[in-house]
Amino acid sequence: MLLISHDPIDAAALVKAFEEKATGAGGIVTFSGLVRPQSKTGNVETLFLQAYPTMTERGIETAMSTARKRWPVTELCVVHRTGEMKPGDTIVFVAAASAQRRAAFEAADFLMDYLKTEAVFWKREDTEQGTVWIE
Repeated sequence: MLLISHDPIDAAALVKAFEEKATGAGGIVTFSGLVRPQSKTGNVETLFLQAYPTMTERGIETAMSTARKRWPVTELCVVHRTGEMKPGDTIVFVAAASAQRRAAFEAADFLMDYLKTEAVFWKREDTEQGTVWIE
């Protein structure tokens, strides 16, 4: 499952739904990324994330396909939020299920690395010092 949305992410509900879908898995790894209260530019008041849906989704789908080829995962889930968020809000949820725990950990780690370094998102931080677009 892949979802990019302005809606808040309910990680607990996603974990429950993922566990129900990942029947027969021996291990499930989940990761929730939160908006940090501080960054290099100061105290974060808001974070704004923008995506070009077609390009962003295509890249994430390719990363998910690569994860399926590298590891024997039975289920994958990536939910990423866009729009305006406050510190503490969930910005990303990733889950991987596999018969063996190691594959689930490695697939989830691979997907988070892709989302953090290569996924096409534009990020702006509003801090007490002003507004900064982040690379």
